[in-house]
This record gives sequence, C-alpha cells and structure tokens, in this order.
Amino acid sequence: MTLWMTGDAAADALLDSDPFALLLGMLLDQQYPMEAAFAGPAKILDRLGTLAPAAVADTDPESFAALCATPPAVHRYPGSMATRIQAVARAVVDEYDGDVTRMWTEGDPDAATVLTRLRALPGFGEQKARIFLALLGKQRGVQPAGWREAAGAYGEEGSRRSIADVTDAVSLGQVRETKKAAKAAAKAG
Repeated sequence: MTLWMTGDAAADALLDSDPFALLLGMLLDQQYPMEAAFAGPAKILDRLGTLAPAAVADTDPESFAALCATPPAVHRYPGSMATRIQAVARAVVDEYDGDVTRMWTEGDPDAATVLTRLRALPGFGEQKARIFLALLGKQRGVQPAGWREAAGAYGEEGSRRSIADVTDAVSLGQVRETKKAAKAAAKAG
C-alpha cells in the first residue's frame, strides 16, 4: 500500500520509502495540521540534501534550526521542533546504528517491546507511540504480536482516529471530524 498522508506526491513518496521520514512526520504531528507535519521530512530533505539520521543529528544545531524555520517552515514551532528532530535522529543513531527499522525488527519484538522503544524516543509520549504503532500495523504491515491491543483505540479496525487511518483526502477529513468531536466532548465534560 502506498502511503497518502500529505496530498503531495513527492512528500508521500518519501514517507512511503523512508521509515525515518515517517518517524519524523509522526514526531512533527502535534499542534500542527497532520498533512503539514508529515510534509516536514520532505522539506528537510530538500534543504539538507539528506535524511540520513547521522547527518541530521550531526548538523550544527543553529544551522538546522534555521533550515527548519526557512519559509515554508517545517513546523509551527520550528526552533523547538528542530531540537526534537535532532534528538530523535541522535537516538536512532546511538541506539539503532541509524536504522530506525531495528526498533520493530531487532530481536523479533512483540508489540509491547516496540511500544517501549517508541516511548523512549524524545518527543514520543504514550499517545504518539500508540498512534505510530497503529500506523505501522495498519499501513506498513509491521504487525508484531499484540499490536492492535498495544495501540489501544488507534489499532481498532475501521476507526478514523489518527494519521494511522488516513489513506486519502476523504479519510483525512473523517479523522479531523473525529478529533474535533473529541475536543468538543472534552470541553463540554
């Protein structure tokens, strides 16, 4: 299955072919529209010339922050996100020798182990880790034992809760409506 997350063919192709780009898109998916967040890795690649985790981690922090802030910015908060992007890249280099797929392949891990590895990344809390696990399971075929249960509601079949469920413009709108309704319910409650 080819990913559709941004509506931009080049950005989606990058997410489809580069697991590190997909991880960075997930990192950027907060306080920013989903499709814009997942378009961020393509902007970084265009500006830096590479998305190799070591290159991202080793770029001068001020230069990297400027690269992220260049219009159109990589995120609504380009400075703080530049720091997080580099921290995630450093973790991938230090813990997984630059190969992000080792998070879900090394040692044939079950879903609880993958979830623990995701939560250990800078900027990945419980919810973001569960959403990314659901994304891996639903759209990348990465389905370690117990992945639906570990992903919680995000792993449910047919749900429209998160980026894990976005496959086209229609499903993007459905996810937006689900999130809007959840916010309204939380505000009312």
